[in-house]
Parts: sequence; structure tokens; C-alpha cells
Amino acid sequence: MKLGLNGLGRIGKLTLWNQVSRQYFSEIVVNLGRNVGGGLEDIAAAIEKDSTYGRLSMYLHGFKGGRVIENLDEEKGSMTINGVPVTFLRKARNPKDIEWKANQVRLVVDSTGAFKDPTADPNEGRGSARGHLLAGAEKVMVSAPFKIQAKGLEMPEDAITTVMGINDDDYDPARHNIISAASCTTTCLSYMIKPLLDHFGASRMLSASMVTVHAATGSQEVLDRLPAAGASDLRKNRSILNNIILTTTGAAKALGLVIPEMKSIGFIAESVRIPTSTGSLIVLVLNLQDELDNPIKRGLLNSIYEEYAKTSPYLVFSKEQNVSSDIIGMPRAAVVIESTEIHTRTATIRVNLQNLKNFKGETGDTPPILEVPLTQAVIYGWYDNELGSYTNMLAELTVSVAERMV
Repeated sequence: MKLGLNGLGRIGKLTLWNQVSRQYFSEIVVNLGRNVGGGLEDIAAAIEKDSTYGRLSMYLHGFKGGRVIENLDEEKGSMTINGVPVTFLRKARNPKDIEWKANQVRLVVDSTGAFKDPTADPNEGRGSARGHLLAGAEKVMVSAPFKIQAKGLEMPEDAITTVMGINDDDYDPARHNIISAASCTTTCLSYMIKPLLDHFGASRMLSASMVTVHAATGSQEVLDRLPAAGASDLRKNRSILNNIILTTTGAAKALGLVIPEMKSIGFIAESVRIPTSTGSLIVLVLNLQDELDNPIKRGLLNSIYEEYAKTSPYLVFSKEQNVSSDIIGMPRAAVVIESTEIHTRTATIRVNLQNLKNFKGETGDTPPILEVPLTQAVIYGWYDNELGSYTNMLAELTVSVAERMV
């Protein structure tokens, strides 16, 4: 089977790295939608070197690796990368106009970040992810969370959000044609939440909040610049080189699509961008209801994650003291749990029942007091938001979808 790849930004380029390493697909067809530099040589140079992860040859073969890009053919727009034929299309930017059918591509990964609305009309504006289906693809993977623009519209029946190893069994090959692989943060967060939900159940998880201390992305500015007309968040136009920038994340909403039990739990998610190229951290705070005379301690939480790591290839339980650069490039790790920094605090919360909704009591009665044993837990999860965590997980999901195509 051939794989189509639309876009060669950070996720697109690293997806190409990952897939030529796996050698699962017989050929990869990359749509650039425009000319790049002086031609194929410049495309090869952009693929071969990376400011964060080094050279492609080192990624594939270590320090012994020689050049892995060969057989450049400018006329055909093709080259061989690690033995895998790769063809580059440089004409169409609208998904419906890309020559997937002519190149016998059935499965496409759209990594542009531009086509996140599964309800958008592929024949209007600059197109939509659904346009890939009109162009001949049978399945489309979107490397970003879905975002429906029109108010009141529901998620289409043929679209689904999945994280490999969490809810990929919900994917129905006969029904789902557009698959979102969520985001790097949602992927990490789902692996921090799922083991605890499996152990305690949603009823004991009273509330949750998270902050992701996130590396810079391509959407941020290198130097300060004027905001666009109508822009509401002026911080996005400030330099990421020398600022800590408060921003937002859709991880809480996306998590509800991946783990539906989270919709019943009060959950808030925030994001802070910092001046690093990759390597991010989620700080998760949970309020868990204790059992009487049996408070939740850090040892229990560590044991839950340690046991989960024995059966899941995507959760790493670390007893080391890590910093962000230690996580960069770590393969297949959706999350690295920093076990040395899990903290708990147990207390009894006193609740005046008269302040609760639908409370019925006689006037003049002494308000009854409810005492709830509760543990607040703080859990740290590292993730390489580019290659090590997200791109690897996206590739795992892509191969899983390919294997179920007939």
C-alpha cells in the first residue's frame, strides 16, 4: 500500500522520517502544493537535516549512518529515502485537486493543520479534509483535533477521534473515513488519566485540572510583530525566543472524545508556551474521593502506573529524575510518568449541605455538615510533542488503519 502525506511541516516531515524508518508502506507520495527552493535537491536537504533531531541518517542508523537519500529525479519529482520510493507533488493545495487517484493512494495523512473541520464543504474556499476523499483517497488521517466552525453542527458519522492504545477499537473501518489523531497534549493526557480511571472509576474522580508547559510551535512568532486585524490574543504575536506565553489548549474537549467518562468530571485545561523547540510537560492535578480509613498515597498511584506500563508499550514509568531534553526522541512514549514527583495530600472536606442544589431542610434547622475524605494528587507527565511522542503515535495509528483496509 502507498501512503499519501499532505504537508511537510514539523509533523509532516517527522511523519516522513518515521514511515521511511518503519518501511511498512511500499511508497510514499508527498503533496507540497508548491515549488520549494531550487528544486528536488533543496527538498532533500530540508528532509535530511533537522535543527531539533539532527540528521535523518543518524536517526535511522546512528553514527555509522551515511547518506540515506538517493536517486533524485527532478523530472519525475522522486527520490529514494532509506530504500523507500518517495514522490513529491507540487501543484495542488486544495485537497480535492491532489492527484491521489492517479498515484494510487488510498490512505492519506493530512499534516497541514489547515483542514480540521470534518463538516466543511470540500468544494468551497480552500477546501477541507473531506476533499481528499473526492480526490481518490479512501481514508484520511488528520494530525490535529477536529474543530467544527459552524455552530450547531454535530460530528459527522464518518468522523472519529482516536488515540492509539486508548480508544482505537472504536474505529469502525466500514463507517469511519476521516480519523483525527487528536493532539500531542491529548495523547499524553489520555495516558495519564486512563490508568487512574481504570483503577478508581469515574465516580471517585471528583475534579481534574491540568497545565501543559509546552514547547514552541510553528504558529508562534520568532520576533514581535503586529497582530492581524480583529485578533483578540495579542500574546500570540510576541517573540517565543525570550518569553513565557500564556495560551489555550483544546485538550479537555478532545479528551472527552477519546475517553467519554471524562465528560462527567469537572475538568479544566490550560497551556503555557516556553522557549524550547520540543519536550513538553503536563502537570495534572486530581481530586480523588478516598475510602474511609484508607487514604490514597503516592505509592498506590505509582504502582498503578507501573503496572499499566507493563502491558502498554506507550506509557513509560520512570524512576529517574528527568529534564525535558531527556525525553526528546524517546520512541513510542505517549507519556513518561515522573514517578519521583508524584505528590498527594489527604484531607477531610467539610461541605454545608444547605448550599447544595435541591437541598430541602426545615427553616431554623442547624445545617447538616458532610465530611468527605479526599486526596489531592499532583502527577507529572513528560512528552516529546513532535517526534518521540506524537509523530510515533500518529504513525502507529496510521499503520493500524492501513492494516484494517481491504
